[in-house]
Amino acid sequence: MRRNELANTNKKKKKERKVAPSKPCRFCMDKIKIDYKDDSLLRRFITDRGKITPRRVTGTCARHQRMLARAIKRARFIALIPYVKEYYR
Repeated sequence: MRRNELANTNKKKKKERKVAPSKPCRFCMDKIKIDYKDDSLLRRFITDRGKITPRRVTGTCARHQRMLARAIKRARFIALIPYVKEYYR
């Protein structure tokens, strides 16, 4: 019995994750409409390598992140914004 008690105490304890309070979505709060023609707005949500910034970084809600990604892809397709930055070509 003593052996079982020691085995239970040596088990690894699970770490608890700290959940940060979520910041409100910019588009929801300010009632900003996402448009593929507004390249200055879309460029804020693209990394220096041309990737779309993830939701956990931007703080947008899921609905607006999908709309943002769709708008960025449309703007890239019609060459309003580049797929990659100039110095990566």
